[in-house]
Parts: sequence; C-alpha cells; structure tokens
Amino acid sequence: MSGEKSNSVVGFALIGIILLGFSWYNTRQLEKQQKEQFVRDSIAAVEALKNAPAESLPNDAAILPESDSAVEEVPLYQSEWLNNAYNLAEETYTLENDRIRAVITNKGAQFKEILIKDYYTYDSSALYLIRPDRSMLDFELNAEQWLNTSELKFRMISSSQEALTLRLDFDGESYVDAVYSLADGSNMIDYSLHFVGMDDILDQRTNNMTMKWVVDMPRLEKGYQNERNYSAVAYRYASNNNVKTIGQRKESAKETLSANLRWFGFQQQFFSAIMLADNNFSAGTLVNKFYPEGNADGDLMQSGAEMTIEIDNRSADFTLPFHFYAGPNHYFTLKSYDEGFEKIIPLGGKVIGTISRYVIIPVFNWLNKSIANYGIIILLLTLMLKIVISPLTWKSYTSSAKMKVLQPEIQKINEKYPKQEDAMKKQQATMDLYKKADVSMLGGCLPMLLQFPVLWAMFRFFPASIELRQEGFLWCHDLSAYDSILDFGFRIPLYGDHISLFALLMGITMWGYSKMTLGNQPDNAQMPGMKFMQVWFMPIFMVFVCNNLSAGLSYYYMLSNLLTIGQNWVIRKWFVDEDKIRERIRQKTSSKDAPKKSAFQQRLEAAYKAQQEQMKNQKRK
Repeated sequence: MSGEKSNSVVGFALIGIILLGFSWYNTRQLEKQQKEQFVRDSIAAVEALKNAPAESLPNDAAILPESDSAVEEVPLYQSEWLNNAYNLAEETYTLENDRIRAVITNKGAQFKEILIKDYYTYDSSALYLIRPDRSMLDFELNAEQWLNTSELKFRMISSSQEALTLRLDFDGESYVDAVYSLADGSNMIDYSLHFVGMDDILDQRTNNMTMKWVVDMPRLEKGYQNERNYSAVAYRYASNNNVKTIGQRKESAKETLSANLRWFGFQQQFFSAIMLADNNFSAGTLVNKFYPEGNADGDLMQSGAEMTIEIDNRSADFTLPFHFYAGPNHYFTLKSYDEGFEKIIPLGGKVIGTISRYVIIPVFNWLNKSIANYGIIILLLTLMLKIVISPLTWKSYTSSAKMKVLQPEIQKINEKYPKQEDAMKKQQATMDLYKKADVSMLGGCLPMLLQFPVLWAMFRFFPASIELRQEGFLWCHDLSAYDSILDFGFRIPLYGDHISLFALLMGITMWGYSKMTLGNQPDNAQMPGMKFMQVWFMPIFMVFVCNNLSAGLSYYYMLSNLLTIGQNWVIRKWFVDEDKIRERIRQKTSSKDAPKKSAFQQRLEAAYKAQQEQMKNQKRK
C-alpha cells in the first residue's frame, strides 16, 4: 500500500508540474500577443491623429500636452519607410492570359490565388491551383534588421494584364521591385526581384537570403487515395537532369538539400506548381504533409520549401530572376520548357519510362489526332500492342502445347528414376527428351517476361495521363478515376466504399484467361495450391487493387485479357495441331541419332559422373 501511495504522490506531482508549465506558457504567449496588438493599435492611433482634420479631433486630443504621458509611436522597423509599408492598405492585381489567371497581392508581392482555365475539379468547380490565402511566399533578408517581405505591403508602380511592378521602399533612393510578367499562351509566370541602391542597406556580413514558400494544395480529383499516390514534392539539381521526389505515399516527409537546386515543384496527380531560379538555389529544405481524406477545407497536402538564395549584396543594382509554372502535368507542355519538368510525371524508370515516352505517348497522341473518344483510343492502342507482341504470344502458346504433348514421356522418365539420388540422371534424361523434341525449357515463360515491360509501362501510363482526366466512356464519367456502379456508404478495408465495374470485369476476364492457360498445360504441371493462386486468388486480388485505381487502367487490362483469350483460341483452333506436334515429336524421339548435346548438358553429365564416382569412393571406404 505504501508503494501505491508513493506512486500516487509522484503522479499528482507530475500533473501539477505540467499544469504549472502549461499555465506559464499560455501567460507568456498572451503577453506577447497583447504587446504586438498594443504596438499595432498605437501606430494606428497616432496615424489617425496625424491625418485627421482639427475639427474632427476629440476635445481632449486637441489639448494634449507635449509630455512623456502622450501616446508615443512604437515603430516596428528602424526605417520610417518600412513602417509606412507595414501600414499600407492591402490591394490586389490580376495577370491573365488564355491559360491562367493569377491574382497578386501587394502584401509581400505574392500570389493570392491562381486559376487554371479550361479545367475543373472533380465536382465541376473552378480549378484553383492556389486558393485565396492558402499560400505564403516570403523572402527573409537582413537589411539593417531582419525583415520578412510577407509582412510588408509593396506599392504599385505599374500594372497591366500582362505585367506588374510592385515596389518596397527602404528610403528615397533604395528599394526592391517585384516584377511579374505573363506571356500569352503560357503557363509560366516570370518573376524577378530587382534590388536598387541596397548595397548600403543590406548587411555585408551575409551574402544570402532565405525564401519560404508554403502552399496548402487542394484536392482536385475524385479518388483521394489515387490522387495522393501520385502527389509529392519534386525537385531537380542544377548539375544533372534527374528529377527526384519526396513524400510520395508517405504521411509526411522532409529532406534537406545542400547542393545547388535548379527548381522544385509541388506536384499533384495532374497539376503542379513549380518554382525555378535562374541563378539556382544554393541549398534548402523541402517538406510535405498529407491531410486526412475528410479534411473540411478540401486540402490534399501542405507542401513547403525553405531555400537559400545567394545575393550580390555589394552591388548597387542586381536582379534575382525566377519563374513560376502553374498548370497541368501534360507531357508535351512540360517538355516545351526544356527544364525537365516532364519528368515529374511518374512514367517509370529508364526502361519502362523509355517505352512510355517514346512508344506509348506518341502512339496515343497520334490516335488522338483523329479520334476523340478515349475509350476507342485505348481499344485501338491495346489492339496495336497485341499485334506487335503476337510473335511472343505464338511462341509461348506453341511451347506450352509441346510441353503438354511431352507429358506422357516425362511421366515415364519420372517412373524410371524415382529415387532422390537419381535426380541428376532424371534431369539429364529430361533434357535429352527436350532436345530431341526441339522444346525449350524457357519457351513458355521467356516470351511472357519479354512482354512484361510493355504491360508495366501501360500500368504507369494510364493513372498519370491527364488526357483521360474527366473523359467519359460508357458508364464511366472519368477514365482517370475509378468508376462506380454502387456506392456502399461505408468503407470495406482494402477494397473501398464502392464497386468498380471495370475492375470487376477485369477480374472476370483474368479468371477466364487463367482457366484457358491451365487447360493447355499438363495436369500435374502445377501443384493444386499454385492453380488456386493463379485461377482464383490473383483475379480476386487484382479486383481489390484496381477498385480504387484509374478506370482506364482496368479497362485496358480487361481488353488485354479478352484479346489474349481470343488470340489463344484462334492459335489453338487453326494454327496449332496437337496431333501433328505429337507425331513430329514421336518421330524425333524414336530416332536413333543422338541429339547434339549443349554445353549445359555436357557440364551436367560431367557433374553427374563426378557424383557417381564420389559415391563409389565413399562405399569403398
């Protein structure tokens, strides 16, 4: 009991310490907020008194004595010019062309919102890549004191639909201009900071400044999980063209970069906000955090960058040029800027990506020139791929047919060498049989392996193809998202809250293909467990996997299975005669001429002889 009492005392003591610490922290924060509010209220009151006409002043204000008790202005900045900039009214300006509309606020000379034209969200709303007040762009520099541009308001120097110049004055001759321009037909906004007469104001001990950009990226697509799987923060070093990402399929991620960075981008499934520095970023940190699916504000992720930028602080006139891309992840649009932007589209590695970029995308776009229906385009693309790989399909099928015909002979070999110590002899006899029958052990699986890169390239292409976004086909309204014929109203773990008909049909055709494939193989070619895996488990597993993925992807796999089933049926019906194959093999196997042994067979025979010799020596001992 005494031990329990002492534990209780310790517990209450810890709770008391925590409560005291929490109370102290809250008090400090409240005092800090009150002090900041007092400063703002004092400045506002003084400015009101200065600017108000005499007759409008209150009676007691008109006779205030000039004493220490009078309200004194408490400056936020050492420069009166900066204090004026702090207290300016916020104003907004618009840059617009046929592709985007960017609203820029003078508070920090930063983006307030960016609208992408000709695109809509999954619920048919206007597509704002940057929403009002969900972005913060700030430059922190040491100009006689540390200051953040996001807290100061720039004054407008010139404004038009194509260009905007905003100025932050430090004194009558020293200033920083934020210059924006937007060309017609472009998703790239040019932006520069022009420093004039700042050499005497910028701290000479530091030759860099910090840029921070944080954006709450919105949800834009129908399927949260699918959109999240293809969203991340991307970046490219200045020294090479490789593009890397952080945060993909992770709740949160952070990465510190010490080498020169050319650009970074907040990448979603089909849209991206990218910032490029002509002079490169010398170092920086990138962060990303996904919001939960039920986020009330419609946020997908919070992406941020804190970059170090070198400045020519001893020069009286220098410029830092930047560029912002805000638009779709369209391969040829991104590629047109020649900065490697197109590599943010997740098309796969070197082999798979090469197939996607130089085969699938060009063929897809060629078909799209004359065909508007994307369901028909996918059908024709699948048919063309099947024709191209048909020699491999033919090779695989004929090899399987030969193996089926050879099964009785293989069974005889198994009966002739039932013992474990005769395993090598059985292997050699089997290989002799294959050699006589002109059958390759890899004849069935090798063609399938050669097809795999193409299949995987298609798997990567469809979910990343913005061309399919919000394009309908049959019952599906958006081939880039899942199709639903029934919504449950609740979520089944690993499956989802709906039934995707294309995914279900894909599973059924996969089951049919597996049944046909196993029907063409010997009865004991696979263990019963493996047959269950191929015929039942894999189709059901793929239905679960594809239920939340792109309907275009499930549709492609369904077509691929159907075409393969038809292809195999035609080959078996008209081109492969098992009786002729059986007779040809019988003639070859009955021939007395021994087949020429391959190098592998010779090594196997030598190993077998060495094993037999070793066993004889052991018996003698």
